[in-house]
Amino acid sequence: MAPLRPGIYAPTMTFFDPVTEDLDIPSIQKHAVRLAQAGLAGLVTMGSNGEAVHLSRAEKREVTRVTRDALDAAGFKDVSVMVGCSEQSVRGTIELCKEAFESGGDSTLLIPPSYYRYAMTEEAIYDYFTAVADASPIPIILYNYPGAVAGIDMDSDLLLKLSNHPNIVGTKFTCGNTGKLARVALEKDAVTATSAGSGYMAFAGMADFLLQGLLVGGSGVIAGGANVAPKACVLVYNLFAQGKIEEAKQAQIRLSKGDWILTKAAIPGTKSALQSYFGYGGYPRQPLRKLSDEQTVAVKEGIKDLMDWEASL
Repeated sequence: MAPLRPGIYAPTMTFFDPVTEDLDIPSIQKHAVRLAQAGLAGLVTMGSNGEAVHLSRAEKREVTRVTRDALDAAGFKDVSVMVGCSEQSVRGTIELCKEAFESGGDSTLLIPPSYYRYAMTEEAIYDYFTAVADASPIPIILYNYPGAVAGIDMDSDLLLKLSNHPNIVGTKFTCGNTGKLARVALEKDAVTATSAGSGYMAFAGMADFLLQGLLVGGSGVIAGGANVAPKACVLVYNLFAQGKIEEAKQAQIRLSKGDWILTKAAIPGTKSALQSYFGYGGYPRQPLRKLSDEQTVAVKEGIKDLMDWEASL
């Protein structure tokens, strides 16, 4: 399995035929290789950006398999493939972890269950993750994303308690709380751009605060914006690693301006941006709606500075 390395990870989009909504395998493979060529350390299949909730289990396996195969065929065996495997039950999540491993995934990104929100006490969440970690054949990255799980926000004490499990090896902080990231990264001696640390990974959860996360001991970022502007994300990371903090700050500001347009436009907008600038991307699966022509133009124009910069790198 490819090792987890510090750096930039993209939660990849899943592409569909615009007419049939069947998986568009050539675009999935093309996209994976393009991101690897830009210098990404890893990809994440079956995350929220990948519309995992719109895919069958067979399709989830297929997307992960063809992504891993495409990377290997292009010579990127060291690029990690993390897989979203979250289900509402312990049993279901373990099954997805096993299927992810069989399909070529080397780690899994897991959010807490939230359908029965009233029952999700800290003890229930702890028991869920430890039971999955006991049985998963691949290591776990905790995914703290309150907006996707009815407001459940794991604090640093719980994250650290969970991370005592040998098969829980990192956290993605989409909560945006860099103080929480700093506390966990310090306590776990996280991998950074300049230190091997303990092997624990503390990832920022959006390109919007990539540098801020690095400054407090983070390992990099898992960012949807890296689908569109991977080289810009890599540049911020590399400038920080080289100690060029002021240059990294200016690059982060420029990245944040464009990333905000993509964040607001969400999955349909990110796919439209890929279509506008790279000739593939298409549309999400229903019930997500494609952008109108006017919205598509607005996204394209809104990220023009970012994409001109990306093309120059």
